[in-house]
Amino acid sequence: MKISKINPYKSDSSKTKAFFDIVSEDGITIRGLTLVEGSNGLFVNFLSEKGKDGKYYDKIQMSKEMKDELTELAVQEYHKA
Repeated sequence: MKISKINPYKSDSSKTKAFFDIVSEDGITIRGLTLVEGSNGLFVNFLSEKGKDGKYYDKIQMSKEMKDELTELAVQEYHKA
């Protein structure tokens, strides 16, 4: 899946730096992702759901390479905005 568009919306929160949506060249849109400031820098926080065991699980599964690429693109777009 190739990402064709990322729309960041900056946040006033101290940890959450931006909310954003992504659109793929295949026409898939994923809304409600967040760019978060962590101890190791900015990262993409995917939609998650709390399980019965109290842990949170990502609702969107993808390879580490894809996740890293998405994070890099999101950070670039965040700094442009």
